[in-house]
Amino acid sequence: MRWNLKPKPSSDKVKALASQLNVDELVATLLVQRGIETFDEARQFFRPSLADLHDPYLMKDMDKAVTRIETAIANGENILVFGDYDVDGTTAVSLVSSYLRSFYPNVATYIPDRYDEGYGISYKGIDFAEDNEFTLIIALDCGIKSIEHIAYANDRNIDFIICDHHRPGDMLPEAVAVLDPKREDCHYPYDELCGCGVGFKLVQALAQNLDQTIDDLLIYLDLVATAIAADIVPMTGENRVLAKFGLEVINSKPRPGIKALIQNVKKKVLTITDVVFIIAPRINAAGRIKHGNEAVALLTEYNLDQAEQFASEIEQYNTDRKDLDKQITVEALSQIQENGEQEKFTTVVYNENWHKGVIGIVASRLTETHYRPTIVFTKSGDTLAASARSVKDFDIYNALEACAEHLEQFGGHMYAAGMTLKEENYAAFKEAFERVVQETIHPDLLIPEISIDAEISLKDINEKLIRILNQFEPFGPQNMTPVFMTKELKDSGYAKGIGANEDHLKLFVKQNGSEGFGAIGFGLGDKLSLVKNQNSFDAVYCIDENEFNGTTTVQLRLKDLK
Repeated sequence: MRWNLKPKPSSDKVKALASQLNVDELVATLLVQRGIETFDEARQFFRPSLADLHDPYLMKDMDKAVTRIETAIANGENILVFGDYDVDGTTAVSLVSSYLRSFYPNVATYIPDRYDEGYGISYKGIDFAEDNEFTLIIALDCGIKSIEHIAYANDRNIDFIICDHHRPGDMLPEAVAVLDPKREDCHYPYDELCGCGVGFKLVQALAQNLDQTIDDLLIYLDLVATAIAADIVPMTGENRVLAKFGLEVINSKPRPGIKALIQNVKKKVLTITDVVFIIAPRINAAGRIKHGNEAVALLTEYNLDQAEQFASEIEQYNTDRKDLDKQITVEALSQIQENGEQEKFTTVVYNENWHKGVIGIVASRLTETHYRPTIVFTKSGDTLAASARSVKDFDIYNALEACAEHLEQFGGHMYAAGMTLKEENYAAFKEAFERVVQETIHPDLLIPEISIDAEISLKDINEKLIRILNQFEPFGPQNMTPVFMTKELKDSGYAKGIGANEDHLKLFVKQNGSEGFGAIGFGLGDKLSLVKNQNSFDAVYCIDENEFNGTTTVQLRLKDLK
């Protein structure tokens, strides 16, 4: 792994901020690295407030969207809330539909079938709307590129409001309103919202016209926080505010569906990491294994007993999903080995029998192993469908755009995307993708990087530092958990491999005879020889608080050793 120590920010800025906040220079350095340079910016960072949320009407077309919904309600029209089958889509559908139903009954939901309809707005969904006399569809977390679908709906006198956060193409669909902060002509102050976040802004705008305040909308923030965590959007600006208050709802008064998912978790306070690894995979499992409708049913259920029944079914889907992704990952790794493709700049694999619901997870696993821009294909009806994952700082969406001639459709972000192509185009696409990546990627990006915030000594770790670091939460992209480096450490002599295969490393580290700390390195079991026999070593780590049997201790979570 490449260790990359971030450049020290301007000494003047650090000293000035340290003085204003009455903190030491280490904390001020971490803040300046995150773009926080003034007292007011620090106040906003440490004390996020719902008052910091922007006026939803600053978003392009928001007035049109609200007017159309109010007209539909006044005329007694049927409204269909449509969204994708992943966490962002199902939470967004749950949020908007449950809000509208709180004062208007003619609202239904629609999640496309991952296998039958694929990603995004579907003709089948529009036909369903026509057959059931829906005259307005609110599309969430999808639709920004659905030019033909929206035209098809317009021909049937069905209006669309699109709430999306993906990058638009050259043209926008002919919808009544297109809410997407990434529109070039949209000057909304924050463009990193997830799909559920855009849905929340729509709800916020509707609420203002009903003389409701933000306090009336707090009950929906558990959904928004879950989507923000799962969709890996930057943990800055509005996302950070919504995630913080959403976490408070999850920890104090979550909706019955989320309560049912977390009731067996033995932690006093859930963090955004727990949302990512406990709540999100289970919501996702419904759409991967069965149908996204099951996630919406769970998240909109108000009876706890019924929610617990739904949660138990989803738990089983999650178990099935784990088994599938393990099996397919093994098969994919062996395919790479057999084809001798380890030295390529990309990883592209295909098997017509792989389960479409887990290929995104498999792509992530392969990226962890081979650290290449990765695409995993499977058969989907008459075409091949794929999930793509990238490595740090490489824009896979742009690479796909350069290969667009071979694709039927594609969409996504810098680090994750989906696509379909005709089977006869697979070989040509694979070749083109390898060529594009080879020509555009910097070789360093093919070696995993650990970005280090600061070099410190063990004596710098104290209660005050830990208390302040806890206030940096919630963590996420652009506000990651601080990573530190300390040199010339020694183990106290108790280092050992732990876990079934001794894959993990447990030790107790000291520096120059100072008071030491317990440390754990997941997946670092093979580094045991480095720390034996009082060998001196350098470590990169995060500072954790470890809860065990009611006692909390400070622990270093090792990321790498040298």
